[in-house]
Amino acid sequence: MARQDTDNYQHVFLNDIPLLDVRAPIEFARGAFPNSQNIPLLDDQQREAVGTRYKQQGQDAAIALGLELATPEIREQRMQHWAKFIHNHPLGYLYCFRGGLRSRTTQIWLKQQGIEYPLIKGGYKAMRNFLLQQLEINIQQIPFIILCGLTGSGKTMVLRKTRYYIDLENLAHHRGSAFGRNVMDCQPSQINWENQLSIICLKHRTHQPETSLLLEDEGRLLGRIVLPLSLYTKMEHSPRIFLERNLEDRVQIIRKDYITNNWPDYRQQYRDEAEEKFSDYVLNNLCRIKNRLGGTRYSQIKSSFELALQHLFLTGESDLFDDGIQLLLQEYYDPMYHYQLQKKAVKISFRGTESEILSWIESHSNLAPS
Repeated sequence: MARQDTDNYQHVFLNDIPLLDVRAPIEFARGAFPNSQNIPLLDDQQREAVGTRYKQQGQDAAIALGLELATPEIREQRMQHWAKFIHNHPLGYLYCFRGGLRSRTTQIWLKQQGIEYPLIKGGYKAMRNFLLQQLEINIQQIPFIILCGLTGSGKTMVLRKTRYYIDLENLAHHRGSAFGRNVMDCQPSQINWENQLSIICLKHRTHQPETSLLLEDEGRLLGRIVLPLSLYTKMEHSPRIFLERNLEDRVQIIRKDYITNNWPDYRQQYRDEAEEKFSDYVLNNLCRIKNRLGGTRYSQIKSSFELALQHLFLTGESDLFDDGIQLLLQEYYDPMYHYQLQKKAVKISFRGTESEILSWIESHSNLAPS
């Protein structure tokens, strides 16, 4: 029996159902879903031409142009790619923007080849609206606990040692600081980030409705990603716990995260240009906070980092970065974080070391360590 078309979006997202996206590549690039693959019915130019014909002459004329553009060679190529996807994902669905003409055309072509494959009713637009609505519901209903701590205290490491958490920085491919971008400066689109976040929250509320989610204390921006206002507001008013870590350990954590672990990625990505690119990464990001550091402190840290970079490139050792990192923490990040923390609407519920934080989480919030 052929499977039926569906509008059960919750089932699709909770079960990571594979999705065949037949929209044009430009539409897919603007926003899609984690388990979708783009095999378009029309390419970007064809879509534009058909859309223009639709506006000027109506649906019948647009359909006629679409059929004209779909030469036998193009049609055969599309069919091969669709058939391969369907063979690999027999329980999936296909969709276009609204679940209309392009989805139906794809279904008809497939059926002519003896392949029955269902579509998503309402298409991308309906699924996107569903995720946006669910995100707002889940933000309101899921209890949050916010993990605070000075820069370099290892909040992300602790976060990942618990069972129920969302790593917002990992979803955004950005660490949320002036030095937070990755080697390719590659972040998802705002739409894709929101879609992923909504699906994670939907799964959590469905499977662990009474359990809190642990989130790291964040600002409104993660690189180019903007936290939804409702999420940011909820985080600002959620219970907070504070991770304690001494200055020496924090310096080591930052050096490892931003220098020791990053430098090999730059060497692999840029090869002969790695030293130049990595120097730009360190010094240009420092320059971004020059005004807030003040001229004297900026010059002092810049000189320290320049010397450390030379030493790194010559010996492979990153230890000379420690002095500049410590200055950044003591003179900039720590005062700024304390100031921002004082403005929060909620007081700190608990302070402790990593082991104490994990014990508190296990006993107070159903966020048992994994």
